[in-house]
Amino acid sequence: MQSAQTGHDVRVERLIEWLRDAHAMEAQAESMLKRQAERIEHYPELKARIEQHILETQNQAKLVESCLKRYDASYSGFKDAGGKMMAMGQAMGGMLMNDEVVKGAQMGYVFENMEIASYQILIAAADAIGDSETKQICERIIVEEEAMAAWLREHLSKITQDYLTRAATPGAEAKR
Repeated sequence: MQSAQTGHDVRVERLIEWLRDAHAMEAQAESMLKRQAERIEHYPELKARIEQHILETQNQAKLVESCLKRYDASYSGFKDAGGKMMAMGQAMGGMLMNDEVVKGAQMGYVFENMEIASYQILIAAADAIGDSETKQICERIIVEEEAMAAWLREHLSKITQDYLTRAATPGAEAKR
């Protein structure tokens, strides 16, 4: 599967591209999570879990970058900027919703599952070309993504119930 123009294995080229996508995805996640954590006021358990995942996300971006460096490749600043812009748009949209905290948790759960799928693809691609180091790194990252998705799934009902209780309480702010 050699590319006629470059002489590189197309599978390696695709892996590098997907690693760049993963780095941009982590940049988007970090931006989105930071904005969400900054706005949460009345849901301390959710805020603490998001802040923990921000640290995990920052480390994940570094790990993905280390995989790219082994291929003498770098992440795409353009893709990273695009991801951050998308996160800003999501945060701005969330600010306009009366149920911002519920929608934020819902979007977070969806995003975590997209990340899980992306890392499953990277694991398969790394395995296909015999890159055990990238495979191991992605397997390590996916465990954190699965843990965050599971935490959100397990807490969506409680977040919703807490929101509804606050919304029904005169003088209480429920939104965030």
